[in-house]
Order: sequence, then C-alpha cells, then structure tokens
Amino acid sequence: MKINGNEIKPGNVIEHNGSIWLAVKTNAVKPGKGGAFNQVEMKNLIDGTKSNTRFRATETVEQIRLEQTDYQFLYADGDTLFFMDNNTFEQLELQKSFVGDRAAFLQDGMKVTVESHEERAIGIRLPDQVTLEITEADPVVKGQTVSSSYKPAVMENGLRVMVPPFISAGERIIVDTNEVTYIKRAD
Repeated sequence: MKINGNEIKPGNVIEHNGSIWLAVKTNAVKPGKGGAFNQVEMKNLIDGTKSNTRFRATETVEQIRLEQTDYQFLYADGDTLFFMDNNTFEQLELQKSFVGDRAAFLQDGMKVTVESHEERAIGIRLPDQVTLEITEADPVVKGQTVSSSYKPAVMENGLRVMVPPFISAGERIIVDTNEVTYIKRAD
C-alpha cells in the first residue's frame, strides 16, 4: 500500500532504498521558505542501522504489513533459541543476538509473537510483563526513606533490577520486559 511521505507515523514499517525500515520518530516540518516535509528517524529491520530521512508530501513510499504468528518458546541450545508455531507445530530457530538482551526473559512455554516479511523473521514481541524470583537483594539500610530509595537486586535470569527496600531474596516480582524495571510484587 502506497502512502505519502507526510503520512508516515511512528510504528509504520516502510520499504525505502530497497530495504525494510521501522519509523521510530517523526517530525512534521513546515519551513518559512520551501515545501513542508516529514523528518523521519528510522531503524533498518534487516541490519539494525539507523537513518534520518526527509520525506516530502509529494513522495510516496510503500507501507509494509508484517505477518504476525504466535509461537511458543521451547528451549535454548547455546546461542540458538527454538520456538514452535502454535498452529502448524513447525519449529523456528532464532539466534540469541536476534532477540537481544530481552532473551533473558524467555521462559519455557512462553507465548511470543514473531513478525515476519516474506517468510523471513524481522522482529519478536515478548509479553510486556513477566514474573521472576529475586535471588539476591541487598539488605535494607536503616534510615533510608521508603518513597525515593531503591536497592539493586538480581533476578533468577541473572539480570539486575532496582527494587523497593521491602523486597527481599526469594520473593517473586513482576518486571516490565521492555524497560527492565520493577512493577510490583507478584501475588
């Protein structure tokens, strides 16, 4: 589907210069002299490079629709992660580097969404929140105020997160997988 350059919004996936790009930020600019344009900060979904490009209102680009397929995480073997399609039971192998730092949040049986274009995996969406156990937490320092002080803690997946002082080792907490931040204590 073709769209004009001034219609590009954050989150749109477009084809530009023979590659697939995700619009991260957009800024509509109307200079005093000359025509209006859309300044678009983009990330290449194939190789991860970034670009800052101007699109005039008269330019058209191809908007791409990604296929979204639900998969279940099975297991990790070295640097390879194995997923199973919930409908066809076919397995998909992805490298840990493709998922990035968020691979530490993958748990057995976790449902994820893999975005693909022409049978090629482009991105992966994990659940926004996961429940993890704290394995190490610093003791509470007497005299700290509860409202603004947080202490470092290590979760079962090895990642560090800042938690309120009342959280101790052995407790389960809910963590935001996008920001790697503490949300609340798990019930």
